[in-house]
Amino acid sequence: MTKSFRYTPTLISAVTDAVIEEVKSWQSRPLESIYPIVYLDCIYVKARDNGMVGAKVVYLALSVNLSGKKELLGIWIAQTEGAKFWLSVVTELKNQGVQNIFVACVDGLKGFPEAIEAAYSKTIIQLCIIHLVRYSLNFVSWKLLKLVAADLRSISTAATVTEAEKQLLAFTEKWGKDYPAIVKSW
Repeated sequence: MTKSFRYTPTLISAVTDAVIEEVKSWQSRPLESIYPIVYLDCIYVKARDNGMVGAKVVYLALSVNLSGKKELLGIWIAQTEGAKFWLSVVTELKNQGVQNIFVACVDGLKGFPEAIEAAYSKTIIQLCIIHLVRYSLNFVSWKLLKLVAADLRSISTAATVTEAEKQLLAFTEKWGKDYPAIVKSW
């Protein structure tokens, strides 16, 4: 028989109070000066705020450091996603010592590339493969969705650049006439 445990608001407050200073210290810690890849994205979560449950946006900066290891650079919470808030995130990263990001992987949020370029003018902006696939599938009719998605997957999961180029050429020959916008975006 497993025990059930109830998380009361009092318990949550006590735990939060116990770790808040450590969290603040972690969030403002000095960072490395160079990160080869930084993934900037957000997730939506339900959270209680002033007694009401509502959606919150959790901004995440996840990197691959020079040792090739994943490193969470920071977490920020806001009411909505927007390029203006992302500008504050990349500015904060810069203030914590990040001087160069080689590649920033982002979603297709309007104004996002400009926000990154304001802080890191030499960074290559790349659309995240998951967002690229989602964007591409917006053009596809429902009955062909699985077929086109499978062909896009063969490009995105190719083991080498040569294989990816081969798969892209095959995709272009098969779907290019019907979906030129997808071919152009890839």
